[in-house]
Amino acid sequence: MIGEALSMLNSWIKEFGMLSEGWRAGILIFMLVFATATAAFIASRVIVALENKFSATRNLWDDAILHAARKPVVAFVWLQGVYWAAEVAHHFSDAEIFKANGTLLQIGFVWVLVWAMLRLVKEAEKILVSPMKMRKPMDYTTVNAISKLLRAVVIITAVLTALQTLGFSISGVLAFGGVGGIAVGFAAKDLLANFFGGFIIHLDRPFKVGDWVRSPDRNIEGTVEHIGWRLTTIRTFDKRPLYVPNAAFTTIAVENPSRMTNRRIFENIGIRYADVHSMRKIVDEIRNMLKNHEDIAADETLIVNFLAFNASSLDIMVYTFTKTTQWVRFHEVKEDVLLKISDIIESHGAEVAFPTRTLHLPDGVKVSGDNLKRSASEPASEGGREKDSGTQAEKQNDNSR
Repeated sequence: MIGEALSMLNSWIKEFGMLSEGWRAGILIFMLVFATATAAFIASRVIVALENKFSATRNLWDDAILHAARKPVVAFVWLQGVYWAAEVAHHFSDAEIFKANGTLLQIGFVWVLVWAMLRLVKEAEKILVSPMKMRKPMDYTTVNAISKLLRAVVIITAVLTALQTLGFSISGVLAFGGVGGIAVGFAAKDLLANFFGGFIIHLDRPFKVGDWVRSPDRNIEGTVEHIGWRLTTIRTFDKRPLYVPNAAFTTIAVENPSRMTNRRIFENIGIRYADVHSMRKIVDEIRNMLKNHEDIAADETLIVNFLAFNASSLDIMVYTFTKTTQWVRFHEVKEDVLLKISDIIESHGAEVAFPTRTLHLPDGVKVSGDNLKRSASEPASEGGREKDSGTQAEKQNDNSR
């Protein structure tokens, strides 16, 4: 069909007899390129108009399909136009490069199709995780893992199709891949371990993007920013990025504080031994205060008891849980609880204990100011006696002379 149209157009131009074969080829190629540009512009405008029209509907998927297909459709129009222009050039020239037009067209079509599918997967991912577009948005980590898997399937299928189009045997390629995969597996075992570690993370979902995680086995603590197939990016609390290979998460324990249901307040508060008579009332009032506190979870374990006779205090154990799990809000609640406990202790005339020491002296031993003065004057009097004795000895020596 294309050949017949070119022959008719060429014969029509040739009838004028004023143009050489090169000029005729140039005019035909220019007309094809101009027609291709016009068709691409029209196709782009039509799809944009459809996007604006369907954006007013509640269906989100038609918008995603149109947005994903707009650029690939324009690329497909240009691909066809370039192919026809190359066919015109091949009609006037016997160059070897133009013999690959059909193969390049098939590979280009595969590329355009893959591009459209990858864009569609990306648009679907945006819709599924968006709280503005979905009533119950899906977990970002799960959707991201599925989209990565779909992209990998599309790309691998496209590569195999392109190889088959170029004349390579897919069975031979797969056989070579099976043999070469063993060598690659030994050479890149760490890379494969990280890949399967990422797959396990997406499968078991011990954490997701945005979770606060930490490990008691490693110095790892922070907020998860990205979960890749090789690395997981964690932003530490001092705002430094920490890149952890996924294989590490298969061998270490990981704690996810973001999934805690409550936060715990666990304190031992001591009062003086002199306030032992107020202990029961203080304990009862603290327990009632916690039961009626609006930020304390009453359905969780709540313990307020006299705990032990400590070295310098009588200890009261306070064990309870807050409703909030937010770090900043938790400390605000804890501050309020501790201040109210302090007020309860003071209301009974008691005091919070601190380390003290009592010194007991035996009966009959007194320490007074006179004794202190006497002990301070004794060295001087002894020196005076020594001085007097020395003077008497000198006098005796004088008399002997």
